[in-house]
Amino acid sequence: MNVLGMDIGGTAIKGAVITETMDKLDQLEIKVKSSDGREQILSSLCLMINKLTEKHAADAIGIGTAGRVNPETGEVLYATDNLKGWQGINLKREIGTRYHVPVFVENDANAALMGELWKRANYVENTVVMLTLGTGVGGANCINGMLVHGHHFHSGEWGHTILVPGGIKCNCGLNGCVEQYLSGNALIRMARQNGLTAVSHGKQVFELYSEGVREAEQTVEEYLENLSVFLVTISNGLDPDLVIIGGGVAESSKMFWGLLEEKLKRYKIPLRIKPAELGNEAGIYGAARLALDSVRKEGVR
Repeated sequence: MNVLGMDIGGTAIKGAVITETMDKLDQLEIKVKSSDGREQILSSLCLMINKLTEKHAADAIGIGTAGRVNPETGEVLYATDNLKGWQGINLKREIGTRYHVPVFVENDANAALMGELWKRANYVENTVVMLTLGTGVGGANCINGMLVHGHHFHSGEWGHTILVPGGIKCNCGLNGCVEQYLSGNALIRMARQNGLTAVSHGKQVFELYSEGVREAEQTVEEYLENLSVFLVTISNGLDPDLVIIGGGVAESSKMFWGLLEEKLKRYKIPLRIKPAELGNEAGIYGAARLALDSVRKEGVR
């Protein structure tokens, strides 16, 4: 059986044809902007599905999307302006009526966590937390192999917990949210404030840091201090066996991982952290896995 795994984020839509044995048959990526709006983003999603299914028929489609999602109905219950106009869209209905195959929709961080657990087929951890650091900040919680959605479907919405009371205004309407201090956009803002005005991507900040540029060192020190404090909060709140850090920022983990571990040691907490093994493709694989599991469960082929 082949399925499509789709990952809708604030800067790109990624998709792939995935088999039951986790083989990737084809993959595409389309850049998007937060200002594109619902219809343009939906059009880009359909364009990608059309291209991917030209060569490989798909038995089902799994979609991971930014925003708070009801996986039972496929509706995006809440979304910030990282995806303008996305709130309220029902992807299960929109895509299902167009392509006439089973469609399964999940929050993108939840999908990323399931992708990582699929990759770690023999994982033994009972409680695993995913923290995704990208355009925004997302997260997911898994206990005994089951995703925890919560009563209002926002379990793991780490990006909109408060890190700095009265801090920077967030596009969710609150002040001091984690997203304003740990997202890729936050890293770029911090770098520019420290004098790196030409920086346009988080990876550039870490490259300059590894080269010993003073302004980059200052930025990364501040960023990782915020990250370590927040990881302590997660540890004290859930006491997980493992925290997996993914998203675009984590793609540069080799440049900063040692410093992050040093900062965590100061807090003397028994917390294991690991960078995502699938990198920024975790959401694609997780969406595919959720589709495969749902098809098997419902007996749909």
